[in-house]
Amino acid sequence: MLLSSILVCLLSQVSFASAGPNSSEEWWRDSFVYQIYPRSFKDSNGDGVGDLNGITSKLEHLADINVSALWISPIYVSPMVDFGYDIANFTDIDPVFGTLDDFSKLVTKAKSLGLKVLLDFVPNHSSDKHPWFLKSIQRVKPYDEYYIWKDPKIVNGTRQPPNNWLSAFQGSAWEWNEQRKQYYLHQFATGQPDLNYRNPALNEEMKEALRFWLRRGVEGFRIDTIPSLVEDDRFLDEPKIPNTGLPDTDPNTLSHIYTYNQHETYEVLKTWRDVLDEFNGTKKIILTEAYTNLTYLIKYYKYGSNIPFNFMFMGQLNNKSSPLDFKRDMDSYLNEIPPGEVANWVVGNHDQQRISWRFGVKRADWLSMVAAVAPGVGVIYNGDEIGMENRPMSWEETVDPAGCNAGRDRYTIYSRDPARSPFQWDSTTSAGFSTSNKTWLPVNSNYKTLNLEIQKKTPGSHYHIFKQLVDLKRHPVVKEGTTEIIVIHDVLAIVRRLPGTTPVVLLLNFSSNDVIADFSAWLNSPRVMTVYTASVGSGIQPGKFHNLTSFRLAPSAAVIFV
Repeated sequence: MLLSSILVCLLSQVSFASAGPNSSEEWWRDSFVYQIYPRSFKDSNGDGVGDLNGITSKLEHLADINVSALWISPIYVSPMVDFGYDIANFTDIDPVFGTLDDFSKLVTKAKSLGLKVLLDFVPNHSSDKHPWFLKSIQRVKPYDEYYIWKDPKIVNGTRQPPNNWLSAFQGSAWEWNEQRKQYYLHQFATGQPDLNYRNPALNEEMKEALRFWLRRGVEGFRIDTIPSLVEDDRFLDEPKIPNTGLPDTDPNTLSHIYTYNQHETYEVLKTWRDVLDEFNGTKKIILTEAYTNLTYLIKYYKYGSNIPFNFMFMGQLNNKSSPLDFKRDMDSYLNEIPPGEVANWVVGNHDQQRISWRFGVKRADWLSMVAAVAPGVGVIYNGDEIGMENRPMSWEETVDPAGCNAGRDRYTIYSRDPARSPFQWDSTTSAGFSTSNKTWLPVNSNYKTLNLEIQKKTPGSHYHIFKQLVDLKRHPVVKEGTTEIIVIHDVLAIVRRLPGTTPVVLLLNFSSNDVIADFSAWLNSPRVMTVYTASVGSGIQPGKFHNLTSFRLAPSAAVIFV
C-alpha cells in the first residue's frame, strides 16, 4: 500500500568523470574480475578435485559472461594443510592441479579468448615442508633468518611462547621446534610458518617468484592476507579485549595492534609494485586482501595496490543492515578513493559464506547489481553468477583447518567449507564437476535444479542477469558519470548521471513489504524509464516501460532502470 509516512531522502554525489592520467592502460576499469577456487571449479581427470585442465576446459564460460580476468587461488606445490595456502614451492604446480605445461596451455587459451590470468600470491608464510624452512631449522645461512624465530619465555622454570599472540586458526601463534630449540611464528596453521621480511634476501626470493610467473604470461596477482606480513619487532603482548565471551584461544580476544597493519608492510608492497612495473606490455595489476579499517585500506593505493579489496559486504554490511547503513558506508568509502584511482566491490570469495546465506536467497543478485552500477571494479566468486548456495557441512565432512581447529561445538562459526562446494555445471553426476561420485567436498544436493545448464535455458535467471550486469559496467553513464546514493524510506537507490544522457538507476527494497513511491520525484529521474534488468523473483520484466511517479517495488526486489 502507499507509504503513509514521510519518505526520508538523503543524497550524496561523488564525481568519477575524471579517470586519471593512466586510466587508458588500466584494462581492469569498468569490468568484473572472476575468482576461481581451483579445487572446486572443474575436475578433468575424475579424482574428485578440480584442476588446471578443468579450468581450461571451461574458459568459454568466462568469455561468455564477459569478465575481464580470472584470478586463480593457489595452485602451487603444497602438502594441502590449508588446501594450497601452505606453499612448499612458489614456482611450481602441485601435481593434484597439473603441470607447468598445463598452466601454459591455460594462459594461451585464456589470451585467445581475451581473458587475463591472475594468480594468488601468498607471501605471509610458506609450508613447513618448504626447503627454506627445513634449512632454517638447521640454521643454514641465509635461510636461518628467513622465518620468525624467538627464544622461549621461562616462567617458574617452565618454557612458554615468547608472547600471547594467537593464530587466526585458534591457539598460540608460536610453535616449539625441538631441533632448533626455538619457537617459530605462525599466524595461521602450525604448518604455515611466517616469513621474515626484515631479511632482504627473503624478499629477493619472493620477488623472483613474482618474475617467474610474470614471464609465463600472468597479468597480475592477488596478494593474500597482506596486513599480517610484518610484525612489530618488539614482540610485545597484544592487548586483551574484555568480556568477549570467547575462549582464550580465540584470536578475536586480542586487539592485533602488533601483528597487523605495520607500516613496513606497505614498504614491502612497494618493492613488489616495482617488480611488476619492470615488465613491458599490458599494465600488471595488484589486488590486495586486507580485512582492515578504511584508513589502512586506502593507504594501499599509495604503495602500489590497484585494487585494495573493499570487503564492506563481508560482515560490515549484512542482512540486518538498513539502507542508511549501506549509504553511509558506501559514501565514506567513495569519498576516500584517491584522485585517479578506482573503487572496487567484492561480492563474494572462498573465505566467506555465499551471498544467498549472508543476505538471503531473494537477495542473491543484489551485490552483483550494486557492483555493476557503482563506480569501479566488481569482483565475484565462482558460482555467484548462478546464485549458488552454501552446502551445510557436518563435523565429519569438515576439512577446513579454520573449522577443524575450532572444534565440534564451534566449527560452523569458522569453517569456510560451505562456500567451497563444487561448481554446479549441470544435472549429471556430481553436478558436472567430476565424473566421480566422491568429490573432495560434497556437492550441494540442490544441483539438479540450480545449475548453469538450466539457467542458460531460463530467461531471467541469475546467469542471464549477471551477463547483463557485466555489459552494463561498460555503459558510458556507468563508466564516466557521477554517483548519487539516496535513501527513500526502506529503499536504497544508486543513480549514475552523465549530462545529455538518461541516468542509470538501481533500486533495492530492504523492506518485507511492497514499497510504492514517486521515485521520479525523489531521484530527479525521467517519469518513464525502461527496465534494464531485475533480480530473480522480483516480478519485473526487462525491457518494459514503467511510470516511476507511482512505482511498486516488491519485498527484497531489486531493479535497474535505464
